[in-house]
Amino acid sequence: VQLQASGGGLVQAGGSLRLSCAASGRTFSSRYFMGWFRQAPGKEREFVAGISWSGDKLYYTDSVKGRFTISRDNAKNTVYLQMNSLKPEDTAVYYCAATRAAIATFTTAYDYWGQGTLVTVSS
Repeated sequence: VQLQASGGGLVQAGGSLRLSCAASGRTFSSRYFMGWFRQAPGKEREFVAGISWSGDKLYYTDSVKGRFTISRDNAKNTVYLQMNSLKPEDTAVYYCAATRAAIATFTTAYDYWGQGTLVTVSS
């Protein structure tokens, strides 16, 4: 499975961005749980949001609840992360990842990773 993340950029605080993660190869027919992670300079990579294969189970880290929304379109082999009310502390490289686990919030549980897309939020 190959993952390609896109949609990052520079935005002012309070603004919005939508990230996309397109999968190719042995794709969603394998029923992957998909996650978004982020890594800020000097910090460890952290879980941001995750979504089950069917899309009925959603998970978020506390700091983004109510601001970020994860979704997926299995017909398009794509996962999205809608980010609203962005804050400077959301600045990071965002990665999408796929796992065969039913649910996973740890980086070590993921089998495939995208290359990352940079999100910069100015104050």
